[in-house]
Amino acid sequence: MNFNLNTDLNKKVHFIGIGGISMSGLAQILLKRGYTVSGSDMKESSLTKKLSQLGAEIYIGHHKDNLKNVDLVIYTAAIPDTNPELAQAKALNIPLFTRAEFLGLIMKGHKYNVAISGTHGKTTTTSMISHITLKENLDPTILVGGELDIINGNVRTGKSEYFITEACEYKASFLKFYPYIGIILNVDADHLDYYKDINEIQSTFKKFVDLIPKDGYLIANADDARAFEISQKALCNVVTFGITKGDITAKNISFDPKGCAAFEVYKCNSPLFTVQLNVPGKHNVLNALASIACALTLNISNNSITDGLLSFGGTHRRFEYKGEKDGVTVIDDYAHHPTEIKATLSAAKNYPHKRVFCVFQPHTYSRTLTLFDEFSKAFSDTDELVLADIYAAREKDTGVVSSDKLGDAIRKNNVKCENIHSFEEIVSFLNKTLKPGDLLLTVGAGNVFEVGEMYLKN
Repeated sequence: MNFNLNTDLNKKVHFIGIGGISMSGLAQILLKRGYTVSGSDMKESSLTKKLSQLGAEIYIGHHKDNLKNVDLVIYTAAIPDTNPELAQAKALNIPLFTRAEFLGLIMKGHKYNVAISGTHGKTTTTSMISHITLKENLDPTILVGGELDIINGNVRTGKSEYFITEACEYKASFLKFYPYIGIILNVDADHLDYYKDINEIQSTFKKFVDLIPKDGYLIANADDARAFEISQKALCNVVTFGITKGDITAKNISFDPKGCAAFEVYKCNSPLFTVQLNVPGKHNVLNALASIACALTLNISNNSITDGLLSFGGTHRRFEYKGEKDGVTVIDDYAHHPTEIKATLSAAKNYPHKRVFCVFQPHTYSRTLTLFDEFSKAFSDTDELVLADIYAAREKDTGVVSSDKLGDAIRKNNVKCENIHSFEEIVSFLNKTLKPGDLLLTVGAGNVFEVGEMYLKN
């Protein structure tokens, strides 16, 4: 379908799964441009409430009658063909776009599209670049996979040619994008319910790089073997970064009492400036280096880079401080992959604590099964682990894998681990077990953050 974002303002656009972080962002962009927007989701959330306040017509639950005088339907990769609204749109011949296709359409209207890809760190790096470009007054449009305080949510609609967005590899959705600057933070095994193996994942990232025009730029992590290998075959300009090697590197790294890094930035072994981060963990040094490489490519001033990074205190659900009770500090983190869990627990080691307690909620049966061995070895840096039941998300329980089975494997690796099957029971256990000075981490991409919130209230 030929759809012009600037001239088809009289169209009504319906989003199936409008409560998703990216879908809600796209809906907000259209609302601010004057479109009529409707959408549905399985349950109400802060995002659906916000969209309703902005003028969107929100339906809770999916039903074919939700499509009222609709000109265009957008749906996510997680929506099955059996969805009644999707089936109704096809029956009525209403034009359909996937979320990725429509995001690509919006990107087409901008010259400087920055697309941040990688298995881990996309939201944090997108947020860092957002802070830097805002400090430089570039007036970017921003779409981030988390809620960022500086833009009061997950989206910002600018009026310039700069567009900053995450580029997710799930179901190869980022191949619908139009990057001028493409960033690869890392290439790791994930989404193995869709990809055959890590080699297919790497080849898909290579296809993403092929989308960058010859006068555009690839920014790649030289410390990540697969990302670096991809960069060697790129036909566009290439800038690499890394702690140990790359065009943009960090030297003399130190950590403050909260585990936040300070380091000197070098370009081709020449010193540029010193950076102080306001988010903890060594993994965030790499995220910052990617952001710095991007900013230098865009000719952003050194002051905007350093000030922007210092002003970034984290995205919601990324090592987010939730509160304190009886001397126990509660931190929440979105980590749901073994590599991310290790990075989060490593950051916790540098955070003030006596003992680290981790409550982990595995995310999806397929991920738990395909990365079972890696999960069983990911928790060595916690003093005690509590495993909640698997968060199903879009999947059904086939009985092949369970949180109990994962707990058995983790205990074989000499980690103190408890399987507890309800949030109420977990909070009761924590109230009996935690002591002043302990650090409580709630970890996972589902609703495990509710455990920390319940603990702080009880």
